[in-house]
Amino acid sequence: MIKVKNVTKFFDDFKVLSDISLAIPKGVIYGLVGPNGAGKTTIINHINGVLKPDEGEILINGEMVYENEKLKQKVLNISDDWFYFSTFTIRQMANFYRDIYPDFSCERYEKLKDIFNIDEKKQIRKLSKGMKKQVAFWLSLSAMPDVLILDEPLDGLDPVMRKQVLSLLIADVSDRELTVLVSSHNLRELEDICDWVGIIHNGHLIMEKPLDDLKGSVFKYQVAFREDKDDAIDNIEGVLNVSKIGSVYNIIIRGDGDKTDEIIQSLSPILCERISLTLEEVFIYELGGLGYDFKNIII
Repeated sequence: MIKVKNVTKFFDDFKVLSDISLAIPKGVIYGLVGPNGAGKTTIINHINGVLKPDEGEILINGEMVYENEKLKQKVLNISDDWFYFSTFTIRQMANFYRDIYPDFSCERYEKLKDIFNIDEKKQIRKLSKGMKKQVAFWLSLSAMPDVLILDEPLDGLDPVMRKQVLSLLIADVSDRELTVLVSSHNLRELEDICDWVGIIHNGHLIMEKPLDDLKGSVFKYQVAFREDKDDAIDNIEGVLNVSKIGSVYNIIIRGDGDKTDEIIQSLSPILCERISLTLEEVFIYELGGLGYDFKNIII
């Protein structure tokens, strides 16, 4: 379990995080979603113990993470700019990981070698970006962490390798309750793998829910009426967005699906279809209500 409790962080006079609290259950894949500059990477750098909060605390399995060397041996981070020693081969880097992480499994390393199929005698700096990312997963999963933090994790991987890496992550979550925190701009990618989602904006947590609950609380209705219903639709509680093409309304509404069905049906539509939104659409409409500019985005 990861707990971020009332964390505030300043960089000089600029407040990057404002009283943020997160609760990430053990054995899930948690997606952290937000626009550029929202504070995602800053949160990640607190959870992996790089940054100390100005206010609040970060706990992993009940222990403070900052300057906790033993706990950090169970927390690994793969960033878009993964660190390695420039002259090291894959095997040399594996030996380094084995010295740093006491749970490093040589057996797991050998099994993953067959999956990633990269010559372990090659210097990492001579590999392509995608191959370097594969090595990062190879070594990190061999270290058998309790928590794996991923910042834009699949950038540079081809589609086949993306599926392979995701399969490995999902298997570890299921088999040994690995907790994975993922920050990515690719919302469709997160939608395929995440159990929980937290949305942040301008350093504030907007919402945090299981993915199914988040997607199941916002709906799109495509509705047609015999007459104009603009005023009636404007008065519906929970409406996030309304657009109209000809006689067909597209209504985005937050609420219980059965209740929103009743409300829409009470307006006597001649055509009505309810469509569950994608994570990308939920993200757009939730932040759109906070003044985030999506006027050029067509759903």
